[in-house]
This record gives sequence, structure tokens and C-alpha cells, in this order.
Amino acid sequence: MARAARNGAAAALLSPPPSFSSPSSAGLLPRARDLVGRATEPALSGTPRERVCGSVLAYLVKARGFHDARGAFDGTPARSLPAWTAIISGCARGGRHADGMRAFAQMLGGGGAAAPNAFVLAGVLRCCAGLGDVESGRRVHGWMLRSGVRQDVVLCNAVLDMYAKCGHHDRARRAFRVMAEKDAVSWNIVLSACLQSEDVLGAMRLFDQSPLRDISSWNTIISGLMRNGCAAEALDRLQQMVRDGVVFDHYTYSTAFALAGMLLLLDLGRQLHGRVVISALEDDTFVCCSLMDMYCKCGEMETALSIFDRWSRSTGDEKFVWSTMVAGYVQNGREEEALEFFRRMLREGVTAEPFVLTSVAAACAHAGMVEQGRQVHGFVEKMGCRFDAPLASAIIDMYSKCGSLEDACRMFDKAQAKNVAPWTTMLCSYASYGQGREAIEFFNRMKVEKITPNEITLVAVLSSCSHSGLVSEGDHYFKLMQEEYGIVPSTEHYNCMVDLYGRAGLLDKAKNFIEENNISHEAIVWKTLLSACRLHKHMEYAKLASGKLVQLGQCDDGSYALMSNIYATNSKWLDALKLRSSMQERKARKQPGQSWIHLKNAVHTFIAGDMAHPRSAEIYAYLEKLMERLKEMGYTSRTDLVVHDVEEEQKETTLKFHSERLAIAFGIISTPIGMPLRIFKNLRVCEDCHEAIKYISRAVNREIVVRDLHRFHHFKSGRCSCEDFW
Repeated sequence: MARAARNGAAAALLSPPPSFSSPSSAGLLPRARDLVGRATEPALSGTPRERVCGSVLAYLVKARGFHDARGAFDGTPARSLPAWTAIISGCARGGRHADGMRAFAQMLGGGGAAAPNAFVLAGVLRCCAGLGDVESGRRVHGWMLRSGVRQDVVLCNAVLDMYAKCGHHDRARRAFRVMAEKDAVSWNIVLSACLQSEDVLGAMRLFDQSPLRDISSWNTIISGLMRNGCAAEALDRLQQMVRDGVVFDHYTYSTAFALAGMLLLLDLGRQLHGRVVISALEDDTFVCCSLMDMYCKCGEMETALSIFDRWSRSTGDEKFVWSTMVAGYVQNGREEEALEFFRRMLREGVTAEPFVLTSVAAACAHAGMVEQGRQVHGFVEKMGCRFDAPLASAIIDMYSKCGSLEDACRMFDKAQAKNVAPWTTMLCSYASYGQGREAIEFFNRMKVEKITPNEITLVAVLSSCSHSGLVSEGDHYFKLMQEEYGIVPSTEHYNCMVDLYGRAGLLDKAKNFIEENNISHEAIVWKTLLSACRLHKHMEYAKLASGKLVQLGQCDDGSYALMSNIYATNSKWLDALKLRSSMQERKARKQPGQSWIHLKNAVHTFIAGDMAHPRSAEIYAYLEKLMERLKEMGYTSRTDLVVHDVEEEQKETTLKFHSERLAIAFGIISTPIGMPLRIFKNLRVCEDCHEAIKYISRAVNREIVVRDLHRFHHFKSGRCSCEDFW
């Protein structure tokens, strides 16, 4: 009776779905099915026979796969507990979690076996964890407690693992506290749960209390601290691990290399490299990738390449290693080499997976190489690769940063997997193009689709408002971010608000916002205010902002240059001269302005007044004629922007040959009439060039796209997409 009651309670756990079946298999399967069937006949149903049945099914699951085992199982008239155990455990181990849950439901719905034992329950809990089905897992756990099932450490660990993988970290910790017996796996599961819930202090206390620290414990705490932004603490634990004489495994080395790369600790990376060589782990693909990635992040691309070459000669074509090198070149601003490495990869027959295509798309985005980016996009479609969220986001970002917002929108519409990443990328695109209204409309569409925004999403929304002068809208979304989405403002969010007020000329409000939100210690907000002061020629706040930067020790070259320009714009030449002298004493140099254009797979770079280009004479001659034509159309130079106390004519000459104008002139004389031009600049485009390019677009009847440090400007028929607000 007790057994029947227990079976009835177990049957209530899950509703039985339709019976699962599979087509028969050839070869070994008929004989196995026959053996399983004979083992479960009533006359032969003793425990030894049941064990034979379970053993055969377990063998089939392991050697031939789930379908063969299921075929043998389905062909038997009666199923014993060992048979159910073999099938359900095999599903759990093989990642067939839904099949495992269906088998369990069928077992409870009339399979004729005894109540689930610890092995079955452990397998079911693993299936719940794999599916993220915490409700079923919770019911199984509750039934275990009510039925008095003996909970050994393996079964308890399955409970912990289920709660942890389903994101119920508090339940995992409560279950851990009441465990009678704990092993190293128990401690590691709950340690990982603490780190996943961002309870860093709790995780460190738990780690220190653990009497069963193994290599997995050390790996878990170090990698978890890194994920939670506690790199310094992770380094302390790594050093403690060395002091305690713990032997590193391949995962430890990979984590340690990632840490060295994160902190740019090249010396530490080299020491670890030496230990890897001694440990004979250099040929391990996992370790090799991490080692190369460390050198890439530390800027040592040649060393990374030498490791790659040695590895590729002896090992093979592992895709992750190739991807590491492509990503490394992108991280170091060597986009053309990244593309060449990708071509080499294809020539050698290595399959391009989505992660390497994402890096290649990023290379095209950073360099503004739209034609190469189109080729990458075409390659993805030709190969039939699925546009997962990261790859779709990278292609969207590539089109956006190459000056083609329309193509970015089309890519977004085509993407199959649309989690928060592609939506956020599109919002960032609208922000960089100064299309604040469109960004807000898109964000509202995102809300309708029930896509929950993250911190970066709100940065994009606030930035869109800032670049379009939408002050009241920015205030609204800053409050909404906290009240509706529970997002705590970061420095980036605060800086967007300072930028919003500063660009709109609300300098008092910007200064008060900094003080009211206790962010005076953040140098970035004072740099943003200083930039707004230059735009609106506000000397008092400019001095305040530069003074704060000096106090914080963050008055860099750009800040000095901004302050010098403010003095010059206000005709305070003596103050400007003193500041430039101070810059020379501190060896601070203004970053030179550069502009470039891509034509026929070549990058042509220009610096103001530069004569290095082979066609310089032709470029300057054309630009002289073009500027005369602009004057006839009504253009006048903004000589007040020249930061040196020189004659008016010299000021005009200085403005005339700014780098973006040289790049545009070269583009006009080098391309067919009417062809759009895409120009890229490393600094903010100046007001005079902005005005001149509007006239140029009308004079030569061309669409001109300029990507500067902050945003895009689309010039067409004498107008700019930014409507002179940038």
C-alpha cells in the first residue's frame, strides 16, 4: 500500500505527454531489443534480469546514441526501474532534456515501474536544469522531501545545480545550508551561484570557509570575480593560489591569461607563458587561444602571430584560434590586417563561423570600409550562415558606422534573432546620426515588442536626446530608466545628461546636475562641460571645469586644447599663449586632426596643410577654385575660430586647407560625377568646415557623409542631417 501511495504521489508530479517512439535501427538494435524484452518478461523479471536490461540500455545510450536505445526500449512490453533509469539518465547526460522529461512523465503515467529512485531523480533534476524549468524541478524536490527519499550527496548536488542553473540562487543557498553531507562539488555549485547573483562578498566568504577547495573551486572564484568586475581581487586569489602550491590545469591557465590581458599585465602573461611551456600545455587549443588573446590585448600582435604560426604548423585549423587573431587585429586598430588574415583563413579552407564573421564586420565598421563590409554581408548570406544576435548586431553596426543607416535598418528587419543586442545597436545608430525623434519612436516600438532594455540601451536613448536637443524627453527617460526598469545610473548615463544640458546651452543646469548627483569626482563629466563651454563661449564655467580636471589629475591633452581654443575664441590671446606654454612644459600635445577616404580598396589619409599625397598639387589647385566658387554662392569663413593671433588672410588660408576639405577635394576629382562621398575624421568637425561642406554639397551636387569623433553628418543640397545641432 505504501508503495502504491508513493507511486500515486509520484504520478502527480508531471502530466504524462503522448508516448515517445522512434523508428527501429538496424544491426545491433534487434538483438538488443530482444535481450531487453526477455529481461523484462514476467517469468524472468527478477533483479538480475532487470539489471541486465538496464545495463544493455545504458550501453546503447553510450555507444549507439539515444535513438537506438529508445528503439530497444519502446519494443519491450514491460519496463523495469533500471530500464527507466538508463533512459532518463542517458537523456540527461546527452543533453536531450526534453526527451528525458517526457520519459519521466511516461514512467509516472503508467510505466509499471517502482517509484523513482535517486538515480532517476538526479537525471530528472539535470533535465530541469537544462531546460530552465524551475517549477518542475521545485515539484520534484518537494516530492523528495515529503516522500522521505534518501538524499545522498549526489542527489542533493543535483538539486543545488538545478536551482543555480535556473537562476534561483537563494533557493540553492538554502538547500546547501540544510545538506547533511557536502563534498567539493556542493561547495563549488553554491560558490558559482553566489557569483552569478553578483554576491561577491558572499562568494569570497564561502570560498574562505570551504574545507574542500579543489582546482575547480579556485577556477570558479577567479573567473567569477573577473566577470563581476573585480579583477584586482581575482589577481589576489591567483597569487594566493600560487603561494598555496595549487597545480594549475588548462582552465586555470586560460583564466589567468584572460586576467593578465584584462589588466594589461604583460610581465605576468609572460611568466604564465613560461609555466605553460614547462607544463607542456602550449599545444592545448584552449590554452593557446587564451595565450594569443592575452598578447593581443597587451598590443603584442607579432608575438601572438608567432604563437599562431607555430600552432598552425603542428595542430590544424581550429576555428577559435583563427578567430582570436582576427579579433586581436581589430582590437589593436589594425583593421586591414584583420581582413587580410580573414582572407588567408578562407584560402586555407577554414570554415568561417559566426564569431569570426562578427570580428570581420567590426573591422570594416571601425575603418569605415563599406564595400568590404558589403562583401562580408554577402559572404554570410551565400554560405547560409544564420544571423544570430551578435552577428546581426555587428552587420548593423558596420553599415551604420560606414554611413549607410538605410542598410542598417534593412539588416535589422532581416535579422531572425532579435534580442536586446540588435535593438540597442539600432538605437546607437540613430543616436550617432542625430535622429532623436526616430530613436524615441524605435524605443517605443521595442517596448511594444516586450524587449527589456539594458543599461547600454538607455545610454543610446539619452545620447539620441542629447544630439537632437530633446531636453524634456531626456529628463523623462532618465527618470523612466530608474523608476520602471530599476537601472541604477552609471557614469555614462550621468554624462549623457550633462551633455544633454550642455549642448542645449543650459550650462547652469549641467553644473548643478553634477553637484546634485555627487559626481564631481568623475573627470568625464567635467570634460563634457568644458566642451559645452567652448561651444557656447562660457569662460566662467570653462575655468571651473578645467580647474576641477587639474584637481583630479585628469587634465589631458584634449582638455588643454579645448581650454586654449576657448581663450582664442574669446580673443584672450595672452591667456591662450600662457596655456600653450604650460602644455609644452607638461609635454602635452594636441592630437592632430586627420581625415581619410576609402577608394578602390585603398585608404587615403590627409592632415591639414599636408603635401604628402602624390596628387597634392592637383588637390590644392582644385580646392582653391572650389573655395572661390563657394564665396560667390554666399559662404564666408569663420575666422573667429582660428586659435592663433594672425592676420585675417592667414586665418582664411588656415581654414581653407583643413583635413576634411582635402579629403573631399580628392574624392571629387577621383570619382565619377554625382557619386556619394564618405569621409572619416578622428576629431569633431569644426563649425567652419561644417558650413563649407554644406555649400560644397550644393556646388558639386553630391551627397557627402562625414563621420567625425561623435556622430554622422549627411550633407545634401546645402543642408546637413544634424540641422546644425551637433
